[in-house]
Amino acid sequence: MDEKQINLALQGGGAHGAFSWGVLDRLLDEDWLTISAISGTSAGALNGAALKGGLARGNGRAGRRAARENLDFLWAQVGQRSDNRVVRWLHSMFPAPQGMDRLTELFSPAAWLDNLTRLFSPYDYGPFYVNPLASVLRDLPYPDFSNARGPQLFVAATNVRTGRIRVFTNAAATADAVMASACLPNLFQAVEIPDPETGELEAFWDGGFTGNPAMFPLYDQRLPRDIVIVNINPLIRDGVPRTPALIADRVNEVSFNASLMADLRAINFVKRLFAEDRLQNRAMKNPLIHMILDDTLMNDLNARSKLMPAPGLMARMKLAGQTAADAFLRDHADALNNRDTVDLPALFAGSGIIG
Repeated sequence: MDEKQINLALQGGGAHGAFSWGVLDRLLDEDWLTISAISGTSAGALNGAALKGGLARGNGRAGRRAARENLDFLWAQVGQRSDNRVVRWLHSMFPAPQGMDRLTELFSPAAWLDNLTRLFSPYDYGPFYVNPLASVLRDLPYPDFSNARGPQLFVAATNVRTGRIRVFTNAAATADAVMASACLPNLFQAVEIPDPETGELEAFWDGGFTGNPAMFPLYDQRLPRDIVIVNINPLIRDGVPRTPALIADRVNEVSFNASLMADLRAINFVKRLFAEDRLQNRAMKNPLIHMILDDTLMNDLNARSKLMPAPGLMARMKLAGQTAADAFLRDHADALNNRDTVDLPALFAGSGIIG
């Protein structure tokens, strides 16, 4: 196989990000495939940072081995820290008696956590608050992902004050930026990062609110045309949700897919202009869009499981990611650097204005 270069766009989705772990693990098997840039949000930013930190170690097998070691460590740590996260959360909110412990076994931990986050704020921890992702990122086997080596890393977060997206890259793509990108506001305190122009601190929340993932950094003419999107949130879910939990889950999915769908609609419009030869002598890129996804699996899960990264779930997600990536490579490797494998007109068929 001839060498091919791609960009990766990694969605966020909590524990479902282990699916992307499997995808990346499989892609790292291919010596002919070069990852030039990574745009990640939330769990996608965590995966992107781990991948970048490893690949920055050098070209060839050494970098790929380091990237795989980083990713394995990341998700092992997420699993260990999150197995008891709900119990620790309950005990930090109030000193639960033994009877309350029994109740947590009888009812869904995710439901308990969801209810508690409506009553308590992460700021209620006071001086005892610690973002659990800080030590995970610090202890990566290869923690330097804020450098100019290897693929370029873009990390998206949402500015709390302005509501706008902010993308951190190069030396600005720090551990704080990754924690900001993964900062669900009902679970974690906003991450404050100095503005490089004013020097003032700006607070950031999860990047999924404004870019899941951020696509526009990958339009740079210096990067390859191909953008491989690793989807976590299902694009289509048949049936109408009728219970409060299912309604909330679908609202979550639609909300966190909204920015991606807007980006894909804009790309589809640009492609139409290119097809009509209306962009001659314009410095505009015509990206090639690909997706690696498993909507069947994601439809079997729900958004609440993103907060419950049990080892069994993560192992299932990783295997599903490896399988999906293997199928993508088998069916579409020849298309990379040549043509789209996503039919954008079909994706948007039936949407738009009705009159």
